[in-house]
Amino acid sequence: MKRTVSTRAKVAIAIAATAAVTVPATAVAGGLFPPRPTESVTVLPEGQDNPMIADGVAIGKNVAWYKSSGLGPADMNDDAPEGSEQRYIPTDLFPGADLPEGVTLTEAQALGALRRIGENLENAGLSFDDVVSMRVFLQNPDGEDRLDFAGFNRAYRQFFANTSVSTGEVIDVPLGSAAPAPPMVVNPARPSRFVVEVENLPVEGWLVEIEVDAVYPAT
Repeated sequence: MKRTVSTRAKVAIAIAATAAVTVPATAVAGGLFPPRPTESVTVLPEGQDNPMIADGVAIGKNVAWYKSSGLGPADMNDDAPEGSEQRYIPTDLFPGADLPEGVTLTEAQALGALRRIGENLENAGLSFDDVVSMRVFLQNPDGEDRLDFAGFNRAYRQFFANTSVSTGEVIDVPLGSAAPAPPMVVNPARPSRFVVEVENLPVEGWLVEIEVDAVYPAT
């Protein structure tokens, strides 16, 4: 279980109760670093109620944690040629590979890749809520001269960083150009993250590859 806290007293309470703690940047000076051996501490940007990612995460030396392999979207669209970007549209989300208005190929593939990450975590006894760091590799779609960062971020918000830090209320997120709606997975976790552009991903047709680190809850 993770907690979001905003005062030093609350930080102390959270540390006593759980192995994974989320704190504001001002708590760094409150003696949280280095973390205790059985704790991980995620630090959020100061003064933001809906940050996308953490400033960073510190993991105690005795914390049990898990590293996934890099995963991309599954090969689901049998109507598209093998090795094409369209081949990796998740047709269970988008029947007939018909993308709603504004949903990009990168966004669609990222949704598929993130769902595979969720399956991978579940097989390891974890969930999206346990993720503390993420690495993302994006390739330019055919005919484009840069990666689709906005499309990836829309997909990311469907699974991460979609609750208010101060209230815990769910924050609606858009799919493509549609009006914001409830996310696919409600999750307060805001992992540390980097996103890089690569020339070629290992599977022809992939535009997205993701790997994550997650920590096991205290027992």
